[in-house]
Amino acid sequence: MAQGTINAMMKDTAQVGSLAKDAKDAALLYGVLLRTKEASNSAELVTYAPFTLFPTHVPKAVFQQALEVQTHYNTLVDRISQNADFIEEALASTVEVDDFTARLFKIHKQVLIEGSSQPVVLGLNRSDYMLDQRDDGTSSLKQIEINTISASFGGLAAGVVNVHKHVLRVAGCLEESKAILDNNPAAGLARAIAKAKELYGSEKAVVLMLTSDDERNIYDQRCVEMELLKLNVLTIRRTFEDLCARASLDQDKKLIIDGMEVAVVYFRNGYVPQQYKSQQDWDTRLMMERSRAIKCPDIATHLAGTKKIQQVLARPGVLERFFPNEHQVVKQMRATFAGLYTLDMGPEGDQTVEMALKDPERYVLKPQREGGGNNIYGPEICKVLQEAKGSERTAYILMDKIKPTPSHNYLLRRDSPITVSNCLSELGVFGAYVRQGTEMVMNEQVGHLLRTKSSVHADGGVAAGVAVLDNPLLY
Repeated sequence: MAQGTINAMMKDTAQVGSLAKDAKDAALLYGVLLRTKEASNSAELVTYAPFTLFPTHVPKAVFQQALEVQTHYNTLVDRISQNADFIEEALASTVEVDDFTARLFKIHKQVLIEGSSQPVVLGLNRSDYMLDQRDDGTSSLKQIEINTISASFGGLAAGVVNVHKHVLRVAGCLEESKAILDNNPAAGLARAIAKAKELYGSEKAVVLMLTSDDERNIYDQRCVEMELLKLNVLTIRRTFEDLCARASLDQDKKLIIDGMEVAVVYFRNGYVPQQYKSQQDWDTRLMMERSRAIKCPDIATHLAGTKKIQQVLARPGVLERFFPNEHQVVKQMRATFAGLYTLDMGPEGDQTVEMALKDPERYVLKPQREGGGNNIYGPEICKVLQEAKGSERTAYILMDKIKPTPSHNYLLRRDSPITVSNCLSELGVFGAYVRQGTEMVMNEQVGHLLRTKSSVHADGGVAAGVAVLDNPLLY
């Protein structure tokens, strides 16, 4: 679809209002749902997940680039998770000042001492990118982060495809509606979980999805459950509290809850400090890691997704350690790296601080956190760095601020006016892999996710209430 066609429709307020009503109904029909803030633990009241009225134009070349590099990122995460010395070296400064990372690392060390109880590794991740605008007007794909735990919206993504196809058909753009790519990441994620469960070797064992009891994004999770049911795999949902009260390890380190043996623990919780509400929750995490159940992710893979490791990988020669004699793979991956800088104590970290204080608008200060809404921008960077005492600055990394080309769209949210916004988009690509011992049994790119937000917001995802779901329309 020519950009001019969308621009013309955007100026027709009557058509926009009519399309928005149709789009919201379509979102409800196709299951693009969230529970409401007022009743986040009840199925009695739901609303549509926020989304764009129109799909967003994305250059085909950079979209393909993101898809093609994903299996290499899967391999990288897996190889990092097997290199305990690298993880310890990379996180040495971080664990001294960041309590959350330190507690995860402590569990990692305990598991290393005892030895792994499970040779099967399951990884489900999402690598997120923005398109950096070059001086010549072209776009360059730059990685924001890789999420190795609880990568979300692989389920709702499929419904948003149907919504945008519906909107374009209603608008009379029949051919253009066919150009929206089919996309169902949840199916690929479920295939990997099912393969891991098969390798576990017990038909009666179940998949346990670790969730919270206050989960607005439950329908995204349910999509994965439904895809697993199509593969005859049963999923049970349990919280930290449930596991703490009723789970145990038997003499063979099998994880048992409510009389059921657990083959796979799929984490959709446990990625930010506030989700560990007591020492018992941390003890429960350790119990799961010590068990024979396949963890998605296991503790080493969780740590492999930290911002600090992302920054260390960007240093000269580090990526080559994981891909010796694979020069083309290294070139492909390094092409997606943004500028990343250490804040470790010493001359190099001092130089990073000096750069940031001199021109804070050029950078983003990133803590070791997932979930969106945690990054620091502009003058606030100076405040944080100037107030950091001793080695406190090592809890962060500094990254070049990516400058994407803005677009215009309508961001549809419950109880919000329908107004056109200046928007920025972020492309995510889902990866899934399964390794048994030294053999990589599955390594695939399984779908994509486009999220769009108003340019007035510096940071934050869909779950954080800032970004909305979208689709790429390639050109």
